[in-house]
Formats: sequence, C-alpha cells, structure tokens
Amino acid sequence: MSTRSVLVYAIFMTDKDDKQARLAEALRANLRKRKAQARAQPAPAPEPGAPSEPDAPSGE
Repeated sequence: MSTRSVLVYAIFMTDKDDKQARLAEALRANLRKRKAQARAQPAPAPEPGAPSEPDAPSGE
C-alpha cells in the first residue's frame, strides 16, 4: 500500500468510526428516553376476572 492509500483509508475509517459513535450515542439516548417514559406511565390495571399472577407449574 502506498502512503496515500493508507491516509485515505485512515480518513475513511475515522469518518466511519465517528458515524458509529454518533449512532451508538443516539441509540443510548433513545433507550434512556423510552425507559423514562415507561417509568412515568402508571402500571396497567389488571383485567377483571384475570388471575393476578400466571399459574405456577406444579412440582408433579
């Protein structure tokens, strides 16, 4: 590889790494936002007639 091709490759990889870092940060921010929204919502009320907990399997 020539020096120029190494330099071009290095610049390309830097741009790619920057893009991946920005994407990763955006995904983390989105996840934090969705978790905060989920915590802010009250827990859904159970449906009438539905068991409060699923049946546990018996030991048999």
